[in-house]
Amino acid sequence: MIAKQIIFFGNILILSCDKKCHKAWGINNRRRRELSEDEDDFEWFSDDELGDAPIDPGTYEGGHSKPYHASDLLNKWCARECERSVMAKPCENFELKDFSKRIKNMGV
Repeated sequence: MIAKQIIFFGNILILSCDKKCHKAWGINNRRRRELSEDEDDFEWFSDDELGDAPIDPGTYEGGHSKPYHASDLLNKWCARECERSVMAKPCENFELKDFSKRIKNMGV
């Protein structure tokens, strides 16, 4: 895991991720299975079902792309596009997503 303090829309937050960029497709590109007619009711496929993600998934945030090198980790793409990252207030408990299994977008 890696974490970094950031300012996000004027708020101090901690951005964290599992450092598995080779498995990061991006929120808009990760394959999913629709569960109902509600566009927000879906489950993301697990890492094992997908294999490695493209080096450049074609999405950018504030001029930042998915990190290629360790020195680029936790950039604007990570904060806004990466499905693996989590933002939390300092000292707030959080949990990283476990992509070893499918993840539902909505509560069950």
